[in-house]
Amino acid sequence: MTAMLQMHGISKVYGSGPTEVHALEGVDLSVERGELVAIMGPSGSGKSTLLTIAGSLEEPTSGEVMIDGSELSGMSDDERARLRRRSVGYVFQHFNLLPGLTAAENVALPLELDGIPAEQARASALETVHSLGLTDRADHYPDDLSGGERQRVAIGRAVVGNRRLVLADEPSGALDSVNGESVMRLLRETCRGGVAGVVVTHDSQLAAWADRVLFLRDGRMVDQTLPVPGAESLLADGYQE
Repeated sequence: MTAMLQMHGISKVYGSGPTEVHALEGVDLSVERGELVAIMGPSGSGKSTLLTIAGSLEEPTSGEVMIDGSELSGMSDDERARLRRRSVGYVFQHFNLLPGLTAAENVALPLELDGIPAEQARASALETVHSLGLTDRADHYPDDLSGGERQRVAIGRAVVGNRRLVLADEPSGALDSVNGESVMRLLRETCRGGVAGVVVTHDSQLAAWADRVLFLRDGRMVDQTLPVPGAESLLADGYQE
């Protein structure tokens, strides 16, 4: 079976001449359906750049990205946008929910943007909200939700429909430790349902929820290991942000 996400020889260069910055150099990454991979490394190591390239929000300078067997470099801008709407979900540290929409409406939004009728999109959204334990909060606005509830809504928006790749950039960064653990548990459960997940985190305890941990330094993959005990020893050598 083809991996959901495949990245081969990914390099990213910003600027030119004396201002040239090599954000990524020759990075390989493969994520299977049902697998959760954590990316760790110091600030400026290329973690977020790798995530944006994985989700086709940014193009690599060189290398190949394939999502569900489709090579992104061969797609038009419209085709990549369609792929993002239908197959890729994003979870951000600060939730990025629309304040004027309820929890259910925020979750339904990607489906409506993809042309699914409003009634059908709401039904799917309510089903997702229910699976997150937020049934009684479906018609509440983000400002009326706790941080943990807002992040669960954000995860719901990322996985609603038939999305099979979830990319999370420090999804627990704005939460306390209890809610952070809850978010990672939810991402782990989502992946068990067949979704491929990639999460950027600086917290080794949260990375322990992943199947594998990928360590980046200066744009290069320096190690890839199971989270225990490898994460602890590597963090002690300077990977903690």
